[in-house]
Amino acid sequence: MIDAVLQEAGSRHGLTLVGGLQILPVSALARRAFDPSWPVLVLPDEAAEGGRAGDPARSGESAGSGNPAGSGESAGSGDPAGSGDPAGSGVFDPRVLPGRGAHGASPVDILAALYPAEHPVLGLRGAPDATIATLDADRLRRAPHLLPALDPVENVASPHGLPWISARLRAPGGCPWDREQDHRSLRPFLIEEAYEVYDALEHGASASLAEELGDLLLQIVLHAQLGAEEGLFDLDDVSRHIGAKIVRRHPHVFGDVEAHTATDVIQNWERIKAAERASRAAEAGTSAPGAAAGGGEASTPAAQSGTGVPALPAAFAGLARSLPALAYSREMQDRAAALGYDWPDVEGVIEKLEEEAVELLEARDDAERAEEFGDLLLVLVNLGRKLGIDAESALRAGNAKFARRFALVERFAEERGRTLDTMTFEELDELWDQAKVVERSSQTATKEAS
Repeated sequence: MIDAVLQEAGSRHGLTLVGGLQILPVSALARRAFDPSWPVLVLPDEAAEGGRAGDPARSGESAGSGNPAGSGESAGSGDPAGSGDPAGSGVFDPRVLPGRGAHGASPVDILAALYPAEHPVLGLRGAPDATIATLDADRLRRAPHLLPALDPVENVASPHGLPWISARLRAPGGCPWDREQDHRSLRPFLIEEAYEVYDALEHGASASLAEELGDLLLQIVLHAQLGAEEGLFDLDDVSRHIGAKIVRRHPHVFGDVEAHTATDVIQNWERIKAAERASRAAEAGTSAPGAAAGGGEASTPAAQSGTGVPALPAAFAGLARSLPALAYSREMQDRAAALGYDWPDVEGVIEKLEEEAVELLEARDDAERAEEFGDLLLVLVNLGRKLGIDAESALRAGNAKFARRFALVERFAEERGRTLDTMTFEELDELWDQAKVVERSSQTATKEAS
């Protein structure tokens, strides 16, 4: 049947195999990666060669036997689209291609997520033509259909779309601004986009978060494009490095190592990372077991601080210098704790906090005060870590709360016909207390309403 379908697609719609063609049974649309910039021939499951029992695309189920990938139904019947383990067997067999399950598991849902609504769906073997917007699952399952290739600039929902757009921006006749950029000039945008993602995360999953993640992804794709132009690396290398690293660092999932708790995982992770650093150092011909790669603080921990003491211990090699200080401190202390250097309980951290506060008060000059204040901040970060609180997030939330209350203080002063710079501290503090009362009343009302 496939030969006859191909012949009809060629005679009626001008399809040729020269530029490539993807052929998929209906049930495979949800489970297989395909690129809309290539034409796709969609066949009814029973007509697809190899579409019998044993075809991994179908997992031994026919299109109408309850498999959400082929039935046109949502995958929500007790099993989220991406969980892949409805029976709790421990075997990962996702019903939808991982990373592509937010729009449902039916073939029609998948196509609607990848193609514009007006994109043609050309019927074959007597089936009428349709568009993505008018397509229904029963029609798709009954007859073959051809989806013409998307123009690359319209292929925006595919992982292959953004790299094409980035390459076009950099190509002759592209964007003058993009063509002037290099790795160094793009650095500020990477930091900016990462922080915008961080801000969006405060509100959880949302369309805003998806948009900000896209902005961050663009930075990664742009750097990969620059690397490709230089002949150093490309997006495949980026994916290969991180994919291999994640598999390597999860032997309790992809190997035979056992890890029953999150603490076990972290300890395994740090041991594996230490071995990786030692391997890199050996390859580089150095004796430093913590040689950093990819922009760490120092090329080796043997870099001296001027006092004969290594400037960077092996355990901290690879920490990015551009991390915010609170995040850097948290990462350092996480690594130390994973190697066993940690207070056994939060009480020990509280005692250390009191000790550092006393030392700050007893400091004799500005330099000593600054040093002791840094020690105090370090312990505060550790206290947050022990309590399961991220210091960066907590401080940002505290900043936001201060800003909200200060806005109320400004409003209250204006209502009294006063400006802040004409008021005493005591008067301002009174307005601050009033702002706290108003904010708490508002929060209580919101909780009651919900």
